[in-house]
Amino acid sequence: MTILLVGLNHQTTPVELREKFTLSDDALQNAYLELRNQIEVMTEVVILSTCNRLELYASTEHIEDAILLLEQFLSGLQEIPSVELKTHLYNRSGDEAILHLMRVACGLDSLILGESQILGQVTQAFEQAHEAGAAGAILSHLFAEAIHSGKRARNETAISRYSTSVSHAGARLLIEQLPQSSTHHVLIIGAGEMALLAAQALKRFDVHNLTFINRTYDKAEALALEFDGKALDWYQLKDALLWADAIICATGAPHIVIYQRDIERVLGERHNRPLVIMDIAVPRDVEASVGKLPDVHYYDIDDLQMVVDANEELREAAVPQVEIIIQQQLARFAEWYRGREVTPVIKDLRAWAQSVAEDELVHALNRLSDSDERTRQVVSLMAHRLVNRLLHEPTSRLRIQANEGNGYGYAHAVRELFALEDVNPAECQHDPIRCGAANQCDLQCITPASVETRL
Repeated sequence: MTILLVGLNHQTTPVELREKFTLSDDALQNAYLELRNQIEVMTEVVILSTCNRLELYASTEHIEDAILLLEQFLSGLQEIPSVELKTHLYNRSGDEAILHLMRVACGLDSLILGESQILGQVTQAFEQAHEAGAAGAILSHLFAEAIHSGKRARNETAISRYSTSVSHAGARLLIEQLPQSSTHHVLIIGAGEMALLAAQALKRFDVHNLTFINRTYDKAEALALEFDGKALDWYQLKDALLWADAIICATGAPHIVIYQRDIERVLGERHNRPLVIMDIAVPRDVEASVGKLPDVHYYDIDDLQMVVDANEELREAAVPQVEIIIQQQLARFAEWYRGREVTPVIKDLRAWAQSVAEDELVHALNRLSDSDERTRQVVSLMAHRLVNRLLHEPTSRLRIQANEGNGYGYAHAVRELFALEDVNPAECQHDPIRCGAANQCDLQCITPASVETRL
């Protein structure tokens, strides 16, 4: 069984095409219904759909057929010819598919390095696949390991700790410039996307006294309702400059909206109370000379971009640490995955040994018919312990060989040596003419270097 990935993302597909391939709600459910009907080609599937990627993860024994099927499925979503769409698609299998998912969960494959939203999207994708009955043991274990790697990356490294958003960086810098208090009053001028992002960032920093002002009052009122704040008419701007502790300017105006003279008029009434001004608008909303006024701390978009650039460097410095975490989680998954080759034979070997022990135990106890209960218990315990001790070393070595990529051969050898029936035989990875039949097998399967292990 091989893990397969077919998908598209921001690196391979332009946004005007990528935006057509977002699956949610009914479209996602229909996709699972369609793909689950292809059980003869793939046994499991998980769909990861975000604004920047659509990736299909599958477990299959028929790699080429599954790739073709998934490419045709993606082509059919928007009736785009396969030949045209294929130039934007990528596919991975085995270790490469596993590594890709873990890099995605850790934020290394995102448009913004280390962004945290993708981890929640990977988690949600797994939950949706589970609800649809499309994720089995293999992909469930894979996604659990990928999610764990994403959590470790964010908890153990700085990959997500430094903001690379101008709005978020502005909010953080604003908080750092204000005296510690839970009652700071922040005025947000503007009601567009940047104003919204700034308000969201301030909320995450537990700043709740937000006031919105905009030339269109209805838009300011809508943001005030969303963030449990206040809305002001534009003519109240002068009063707002008087009581605000900080101001975030984010209008779309093509000209200055706050001049130096506007701030000078209220300075006397502020009684040396600091005023922090964050101008994140382009073109700028605030006359730059306000930064020369006493008790005024002024920052424009270039100041914040410097913070963002420095934060990006800090995130990039954390990438090697994240890669180490990914390799550790990849090794954990590989050990579990390869161990699946020997788990059935270990189970059957233990069942066979316990059956032999039980037969011999019954025979021995019958010959000790006059023994007391204590003696019978001791003999029973001895039989149980003998099975465990005799099987401990071979089962341990089987797992070790499986982790080294030799699981199939050693499992096959154990079945031959102990005459254990294989109710679900795997396809022989050697010459089927030479060792495919039990009466012809010369145990060449256990020669490790001749078999390429596939995930």
